[in-house]
Amino acid sequence: MDNNKLAQLLFPHINVEMEEYLEKIYPKRDLPEGAYVTRFAPSPTGFIHIGGLFTALVNERLAHQSGGKIFLRIEDTDKKREQEDGINEIITGLAAFGINFDEGKTLDGTEKGDYGPYVQSHRAEIYQSFCKSLVKKGFAYPCFCTEEDLTEIRKVQEEKKVLPGYHTEYAKCRNLSYEEIEENIKAGKPYVVRLKSPGKIGGRVKYKDVVKGDIEMDENVADIVLLKTDGIPTYHFAHACDDTLMGTTHVVRSDEWVPSVNIHLQLFYVLGLKAPKYCHISPIMKEDNGGKRKLSKRKDPEAAVSYFTEEGYPKEAVLEYLLTLANSQYEDWRKQNKTADLHDYKFAMKNMSKSGALFDLVKLNNVSGEVISRFPAEKLYEYVLEWANEFDKEFAEKLTANKDKAVTFFGVDRSGNKPRKDITQWKGVAKYMDYIFSDEFECEAIENISADDQKAVLNKYATVFDLNHTKDEWFAGMKSICEELGFTPDVKAFKADPTAFKGHVGDISTIIRVALTGRKNTPDLYSIMAILGADEIKARFNKYIAAL
Repeated sequence: MDNNKLAQLLFPHINVEMEEYLEKIYPKRDLPEGAYVTRFAPSPTGFIHIGGLFTALVNERLAHQSGGKIFLRIEDTDKKREQEDGINEIITGLAAFGINFDEGKTLDGTEKGDYGPYVQSHRAEIYQSFCKSLVKKGFAYPCFCTEEDLTEIRKVQEEKKVLPGYHTEYAKCRNLSYEEIEENIKAGKPYVVRLKSPGKIGGRVKYKDVVKGDIEMDENVADIVLLKTDGIPTYHFAHACDDTLMGTTHVVRSDEWVPSVNIHLQLFYVLGLKAPKYCHISPIMKEDNGGKRKLSKRKDPEAAVSYFTEEGYPKEAVLEYLLTLANSQYEDWRKQNKTADLHDYKFAMKNMSKSGALFDLVKLNNVSGEVISRFPAEKLYEYVLEWANEFDKEFAEKLTANKDKAVTFFGVDRSGNKPRKDITQWKGVAKYMDYIFSDEFECEAIENISADDQKAVLNKYATVFDLNHTKDEWFAGMKSICEELGFTPDVKAFKADPTAFKGHVGDISTIIRVALTGRKNTPDLYSIMAILGADEIKARFNKYIAAL
């Protein structure tokens, strides 16, 4: 068969040769030696899985720490999965966690970068040009098989217990003559374009995965579909075309794609192109009934990136936590570089887990508490307000109306070598600091001190406290009322003989703390009293006494 003639029959409208795309339209990138070019290539469903953010973070770190580029490519060849405004949701969702792209689709509907279009459905003529080249080389042909034909082939293969799929003698359209093809096209029969696989049954292919190491698998023998009936490519073919033209050096993706590598390497081979390096990363797992499973979109709310936004985890904490999953050495680095920007860490693919990291909300909260403890008070206020403006309007109004109080409160216990780490997410902050804005709160019970003794403590302390006192003078004031009320200023003395006293100075401070905040545990009480002011302190004492 004259393959050039067949190519022209199938693609009469394609006038740009594959070589022109490779040499002129998409020139080689001018980047420093060793620079990585990576991509994040989601379908426009709008849903961003935490695994997607994880993958995007790995791609972003590899590109930017090497002086390279990361681009966003939208893989919308499967229109059934597409959601309205799905692209914008992906862009905004990732940007909320600090993942920004050098090239690709933007929020205003335009694109940035010289290697677009960055939406696959806008690249149809490119794929068809590459496919036309394969037809000329004898590596592709039209297939007119119907669903009924394919079902019959599968049925025969099952009966004979042979390798399933469209291959070898089961590829019915592989050896059609030019005249038969021409007649079918003139008759208006729909067709796909398939790869004429050069693979052999029993053949093996080997490659070195950057994460998983040496992998060997069966050679691909299937005549896979390259172009669907509408001229749009399958994922496999689009990947080979796009990652070549866009200069992708490393393809970082889920390890569910490992079984497809034989197909992808074969496509690069028949196209005469160099394949990128493959980096297959394991999915984020979750413990479940003693076993492990992938995080599920249906079962696990934390599978969606939006969960972390709604719960109010700062982006720095989520990224930091994901880096602990991505590289086992990250935690040791952080211990040695407590105040460094996480982007200073040199990410290494060789340190990634081959089996999949476990997602742990408890650990995320610990990491988040550490990260938030390093925020200055003003930044903490801005973050909480930004979250509250979207998710808790009432709290946002309180923060706005009482900014000075709020900032001062956020600054309590935040300096020094051991800053407090009791804030882990913004969602709980409203309840955490409600007593700063109002005296309408429930009080924890103080069971070891009688109501009469609590009243006596508050009445007496109201006569001695002075907000002009230093912290040492303030604590001395608490000690000064102990003995008169049957308490001891010496905690050791109380522990030596608890029956000799009603309590100790720590109990005095607990009574005062609960009367002012409703809680036994709060940030530094001295600082809280300064925020509340003398009049409010006395009013809360009186209210608490009346309620006893």
